[in-house]
Parts: sequence; C-alpha cells; structure tokens
Amino acid sequence: MLTTTEILKRVRRIEIKTKGLSNHIFAGAYHSAFKGRGMSFSEVREYSYGDDIKAIDWNVTARFSSPYVKIFEEERELTVMVLIDISASSIFGSSQRNKRELITELCAVLAFSANTNNDKVGVILFSDKVELFIPPQKGKSHILRIIRELVTFEPRKISGTKVKTALEFLNQTIKKRCVAFLISDLVSEPYDSALQISARKHDLVGIQVYDAMDRVLPKVGLIQLFDAETQSLKWVDTNSKKLRQDYTNSFDTHGLYAEQTFLKSGAALMKVRTDEDYVKLLQGLFNKR
Repeated sequence: MLTTTEILKRVRRIEIKTKGLSNHIFAGAYHSAFKGRGMSFSEVREYSYGDDIKAIDWNVTARFSSPYVKIFEEERELTVMVLIDISASSIFGSSQRNKRELITELCAVLAFSANTNNDKVGVILFSDKVELFIPPQKGKSHILRIIRELVTFEPRKISGTKVKTALEFLNQTIKKRCVAFLISDLVSEPYDSALQISARKHDLVGIQVYDAMDRVLPKVGLIQLFDAETQSLKWVDTNSKKLRQDYTNSFDTHGLYAEQTFLKSGAALMKVRTDEDYVKLLQGLFNKR
C-alpha cells in the first residue's frame, strides 16, 4: 500500500508530464477537435442588408423604431466525461508501464487539455460495476483529485469488466450532450446496444489500451498463469502451438468486435499499446476530427 508521501510524489510526477503535454501539444488540437455544439445569445445590433429576417428581435425593433437582429455565438464550454476501466486486468503490463499507468496518463492529458479550454471534467471508474463517479467540475484541484483517485483507487472486490454498465450509467446520469472518452482494454461482455445509445447522445471516443502480451503468449514451456479477475491459477503448456494460436485468436476476436461496434455506432476508436508513444496517436485522433 502506498504511503501518503509516495502518492503525492506519483501524482506530482504525472501532473508535470501530462500538464506539459496538454499545454504545449494538445490544447490547440483539443480545442479544434471538440467544439461547442450549441449557440447562445450574445448581443443585438442594427439590421444590415443580407441578415436573416428570422434573427430580427421584434421587441428591440419596436422600441427603437428600426430593425435589430439577435447575434448568437457558439457555446464553447463543454463537459468532458472519462470512463475508466479499473478492473483487475488493468494492472497487467510487460513493458515499463502497465495498462493502469497508461490509462492514468491518458486520462490526465485529456483532463488537463479540457481544463485549459475551461471545460468541466468528470470521471466514471468502472469494473463489472460503477466503482466511483466524480461529477464534472472545473479547476486544477479537481483534476489532481481525479489523478489521485486513479493512483490509489482499488475496486471493492476482485472483478471483471462490463463496458455496458459504464455506458448505461453515462447515459442515465449525464443528460446534456458531452464529450465522452472510454478508456479500457475492451475485453468485456457485449456492449453494442449501450454504445449505440451513447454515441447518439454524446460525442464518444474509445481508447483501447492493451499490452503486447495480451495478444502474443511467448513460447516458454510449462508455466503457471494467474487470472487477476477471477483469482484463479492455471498451468499451461506454452509449447503448444494450438494454445498460443487460440490465445491470439481470443484477443483478435475482442479487437474485431470493438472495431465493428464502434464503426457501426459512428464513434471513433483509437488503439494504443503500453510500450507505444501515445502522443502521436492522440494527435492523429484529434487531427482526424
């Protein structure tokens, strides 16, 4: 268990790295990619030739005995929700960082980018159920609280992953349209119906986080594997070509399901491996929008 000092050091280290990225790399790209969807009243001015007559403010026109029109501007402020998979499988990693550490950095970058643009940020931590909901707010202290929860939070019991549960909670809780990022390895029970509803209601982006060994089981003979989500131990013979192929096929099946489901719903999907540089991948995601 981490001490308070260790927690603060880790949060500070994540803040320095991700805030720097959001300020110097992602802030402008984020602003361009996720624009306000609504229009709000700004002011009135005298009618000019070519103005839409539907914009005429008849009350002001009557008062001044000459036509005035309403001017609207785009509502810039957004609400950003980050749905974060904290199931037991997220602690796995064969490189310098595990999936949970990568997920934390991705969330922090997105949160600081949103904060720079004066947007509210909220999070939903989930496993096979919603573990924690932090309502959307603004401010640096709020972002640091989110990072601290990601560093320290542990599910109440060993659990699997149910993306459907997180999406249903989002749909029920956040009534106004928001930008939603779903960060998970997406190894889950089916979630296509919930995803389609979320994609219609919100601007949804999926980020699939995985490790190289999630897909390829090395040939190292007889080994004992531990399933973090079921707490079970199992001996497997990795010399078996069929076993290794089945292992890869299982991963590919989940990946194909994710690709097809996101494509069908109209939501974007980005994939990032734990040993990859997510900076260029995020930039690419933002630039495509």
